[in-house]
Amino acid sequence: MRWTWIDRFVAFESGKSATAVKCLSHAEDHFADHFPGFPVMPAPLILEGLAQTGGILVGEARQYRENVVLAKMSGARFHREAVPGEQLTYTATMIDIGDTGARVAGTVHSGDELIAEAEILFAHVTPEQLPPGLPDTKFVFSGELTHLLRAAEAVAKKPA
Repeated sequence: MRWTWIDRFVAFESGKSATAVKCLSHAEDHFADHFPGFPVMPAPLILEGLAQTGGILVGEARQYRENVVLAKMSGARFHREAVPGEQLTYTATMIDIGDTGARVAGTVHSGDELIAEAEILFAHVTPEQLPPGLPDTKFVFSGELTHLLRAAEAVAKKPA
């Protein structure tokens, strides 16, 4: 199963906000089982897409010096299910950022309709703070996320 829950960025303002989209397709594995006869995107995966959008916003704001990890979600509310055929729009807006972490307000829409919202707290984790035995590399901003990071930076550099 794929663990990147955004397809691309459509807007990116460094240190301020990021907007990403995710197109939902019946071909995705989770729709076959959740729920048979009434396929909906699992709520945790919707929140993960929002967290990935916000996490990239936070990481880019600090030039990816630390790993950015999800520490807490508060006030998560769902207004309806997300179904195959929809395009979700994730919007993350920076509330504040500092040496230990950041807070982001996030919303998820399908068209003009609000699907979900949450406030997300991220923690910055330096290599020195990792438990023994874990590699001291940037484990968050690697692999598939690297491509999305480059795409986010390209969107941020486009003239308005």
